[in-house]
Amino acid sequence: MYKISKEFSFSAAHSLFGLPDDHPCSRLHGHNYVVTVHLRSKELNRQGFVRDYTELKIVKEYIDTRLDHRNLNDILSPLNSSAENLAKMLYDVFKPRIPELYAVEVSETPKTSAIYEPECE
Repeated sequence: MYKISKEFSFSAAHSLFGLPDDHPCSRLHGHNYVVTVHLRSKELNRQGFVRDYTELKIVKEYIDTRLDHRNLNDILSPLNSSAENLAKMLYDVFKPRIPELYAVEVSETPKTSAIYEPECE
């Protein structure tokens, strides 16, 4: 199995509901997010790639136009705007266009990340 990944970044705000009022994440705050898309394939294409990295510009375009400098609560509603829900949403958006996609990772801080990977494909 061959695997590749590519990182993208953006800045956005959000607040999480269902938390105690004194929880810092219940208040509006922002993150510098890092999104990593993970692709895999049993075979390489004619050029020797899982997929040409330049073909992943659709991810950057989506992030730049739909997520960057936005309030993620508006985008993910009615779901909570957690990193976990954002990872699944991005997986669902890109899986039909990137068949080799097997997981999406979302990091809110350098020390934390959430990964969405379906159980079976």
